[in-house]
Amino acid sequence: MPQLGSNYPDGHHHRDRYQSTTELRSSTLPPDFLRRAGPVTRPVFNADVLKLSEVRLVRDNTTILDGVDWHVRRGERWVVLGPNGSGKSSLCQIVALYVHPSSGSVSVLGGRLGRVDTRALRLRIGVTSAALATMIRPNMTSEQVVVAGKHAALAHWWHTYEEADWEQARACLRRVGCQDHSAQRFGTVSSGERQRILVARALMTDPDLLVLDEPTAGLDLPGREQLIQTLSGLAQDSDAPSLIVVTHHVDEVPPGFTHALLLANGRVSASGPIQDVLTSARLTDCFGIKLAVEQRHDRWRAWATSSVNPL
Repeated sequence: MPQLGSNYPDGHHHRDRYQSTTELRSSTLPPDFLRRAGPVTRPVFNADVLKLSEVRLVRDNTTILDGVDWHVRRGERWVVLGPNGSGKSSLCQIVALYVHPSSGSVSVLGGRLGRVDTRALRLRIGVTSAALATMIRPNMTSEQVVVAGKHAALAHWWHTYEEADWEQARACLRRVGCQDHSAQRFGTVSSGERQRILVARALMTDPDLLVLDEPTAGLDLPGREQLIQTLSGLAQDSDAPSLIVVTHHVDEVPPGFTHALLLANGRVSASGPIQDVLTSARLTDCFGIKLAVEQRHDRWRAWATSSVNPL
């Protein structure tokens, strides 16, 4: 899922992309925005954390999303599943207010896209992805990576931080079980630890909504399981924000998640309480291959009942 600066070609060197990120951030959220705007207000919103209606996204004459309806209420924990190219990451970009749909309406945390200051509203949405890890300077400490999340910045030296901010960063690291890596350089921690540190960064602003796009991508088994345990802990924490996690794999659904959305070819294949959605019939229809599904010890598993012939 693209973060700030990710619209630049992948062929750019890391330093060039980093500089481009600085320029882009300056154009979207001025460095003194928070100082000029004062404390970020948190207007009281109703039970609707997210409401999408007939959302359509077209790029280069290709329909990415088509007629997407989605309703997320406060306290719900959602997993988004679907095959490659189904539109999952594009959906996350819209939810995180970095992309406007071609048509349809989007309301997030009580603010309707097109009628709200997205710069202020984004500060109430914690976002992370596997791609973000490649954009963070490896010589920054974990604590510095997290504290920079206060301003959605990729480096901490662009702003001045109070001692309370550093205490908040350390508290976020404790929350994801990475307190022992506070002073360790980001480039020297394991891939799984990096993803948990990025979750801590996303929690830095005490967001009302947390969107994680494929956080387990590229992790080995221990790293994956540790991250799933972290997300499960958040899911069962009544003080945690509403959660949306995107993944390709049913076995990566954290225990405690309450709802699921299945995407196929840019359209919603199924949506609702997780027990109603993660069924053999619905997953077979979504992924286009005969699948069997079971839940055991609070974890889900899916496997192909025919290894050769797709539907």
